[in-house]
Amino acid sequence: MTTKIADALTLKDRVSRLTFVEAAKLLGEDGARLIRQGGKIEIDPGSVALDDNRLVVAIPQTSATVTISLSKGARKRLSWSCSSCSTPCTHVGAVFSMVLEDKTVLGLAVEPSENTPLEHLTEAQLISRMLAEREKRASEEKMSLKAATPGTLWSDYLMTSAESGKTYRVALRGWERGESYCSCPDFRKNTLGTCKHILFALAKAHKTFPASARDTPHQRSTISVHLHYGKDAELRMLLPRQLPGPVEKIVAPIRNRRIEDIHDLLGRVRQVEKAGWPVNIYPDAEECINQQLFLDRIRSHVEEIRRNPARHPLRKSLLKTELLPYQLEGVAFVVGAGRAILADEMGLGKTIQGIGVAELLRREAGIKKVLVVCPASVKSQWRMEIAKFSDATCDLVVGTANERARQYANPTFFTVCNYEQVLRDIMAIERAKWDLIILDEGQRIKNWEAKTSRIIKSLRSPFALVMSGTPLENRLDELFSVAEFIDDRRLGPAFHFFHRHRVVDERGKVLGYKNLDDLRRRLAPILLRRTRQGVMGQLPPRTTEIVRITPTGEQQDLHGEHMRVVSSVVRKKFLTEMDLLRLQKALLMCRMTADSTFLVTKEEPGYSSKLEKLAELLGGIAQLGND
Repeated sequence: MTTKIADALTLKDRVSRLTFVEAAKLLGEDGARLIRQGGKIEIDPGSVALDDNRLVVAIPQTSATVTISLSKGARKRLSWSCSSCSTPCTHVGAVFSMVLEDKTVLGLAVEPSENTPLEHLTEAQLISRMLAEREKRASEEKMSLKAATPGTLWSDYLMTSAESGKTYRVALRGWERGESYCSCPDFRKNTLGTCKHILFALAKAHKTFPASARDTPHQRSTISVHLHYGKDAELRMLLPRQLPGPVEKIVAPIRNRRIEDIHDLLGRVRQVEKAGWPVNIYPDAEECINQQLFLDRIRSHVEEIRRNPARHPLRKSLLKTELLPYQLEGVAFVVGAGRAILADEMGLGKTIQGIGVAELLRREAGIKKVLVVCPASVKSQWRMEIAKFSDATCDLVVGTANERARQYANPTFFTVCNYEQVLRDIMAIERAKWDLIILDEGQRIKNWEAKTSRIIKSLRSPFALVMSGTPLENRLDELFSVAEFIDDRRLGPAFHFFHRHRVVDERGKVLGYKNLDDLRRRLAPILLRRTRQGVMGQLPPRTTEIVRITPTGEQQDLHGEHMRVVSSVVRKKFLTEMDLLRLQKALLMCRMTADSTFLVTKEEPGYSSKLEKLAELLGGIAQLGND
């Protein structure tokens, strides 16, 4: 059946689905370069002849005619020919470039309405709209550009936004998507290979530099290790075209390839440097390498803990109290992931697990500063539990702006602040170097477009933990926002995530969700959720203590008055409707009197033996906490 459907596809069907990568493969090893060069040739779409079987294009200012047709034996069932050339050439590259750029003009694609929900677009339409949005922002927003080497097109630039005041590094290395780099968060996670800053810089460069400079490709002269932000973030080596023989022999196995073996990479870097060639490792690549080295080193230790947490010695030695088995397993899961979400039900001890994570990372990774962001109502509770379960120092952020700034800079191990303070103190917080950031009640950043969420998610640290007792799976946009803080590329950019998992009507109203098994698989390495029912066997037995409290004399007298009303009513042989109302009211007054006479009489002072006993019990509990 599949073959019959494939055979029924017309040339228009085939060409309309063609991608740049597929077109380049049709032209062989040099296909990508030929398409880029051919893109400089202007072709009038009116001179194109296209039907269900053939695409014929006369190349301007030449005698060449290019034909693309269906062929059963060819790659993607497409074959090409040029009347002037027998091998792949820029003429054919020009036609493929036109097809890729002008599908809408040629009638191969329909431009979707701007009101069409993202979820209803095809993958190609989705990418096209996202690129168009960034091109629009690049043309409308005010930005300043400063070159590291003035007069050189392919250079590093500092890009400053007039709106936000933030400055990013832009490295221009070519005209195609994926060739340049920007340090902004959007470039890091959008998988488009570009951003508004790169588009702005390229537009500026196109106006500033002559054609000779624009047509000269970037020539790398140094060796660097960087992260390539395509569909996946890939660790790669940037290498000059020509290297001395001994150096080329060292780097040849990883030239133009994704690097997965970190230890092998570092070994090659040492060999290259020993051969006299310095290697620059960019900050994001260094962060990736360090994180992978730690995860590789900690993996066996974490696996050992999780195999049998009930019997592992860390249960009794990690903190100043004995952890329950599932709590130690939670600590191991988070440390093993490096950045994770702990979504246990309320009452299962997420705070003590967070403290345990910090302590285990202090031992295994040598961390020195932890920022805890929590609701203002539980700041003191965090400090109390840190003092109870750990020997680490702790600062509670309070006071004036200057006082708070000094507290963030202190060498204290734990620094505890609330969400509102992050908004006010973001500059001081960013100046400090945090090793671990813990978000308590992480659903506070559930609105992924809100200002609070954007600022919180701009905080950087090698390790991170989000704790939430509220189920996150009920609203995918909330889940996306929380997961984005932990790993901003795991679920892809927002437009891809919602396109993949949300079902909407023609107006964009959410009707349901899809591909949830895929979502669970993606989240499994970073999200741990346990319910009380699931760990019931590990919880200590519940103890119930009944405390009998004798009422005060005033309570007894008032209670007696209303009980006499009850007695007079119940002794009647027949009860009227009014009798029932009097009985209900009297019984209610008795219950209220048992709590406090003030509830009944509204007169001060209110007499209550229960409140006196409650104050006594709470005082005893507080004393136990201090001990």
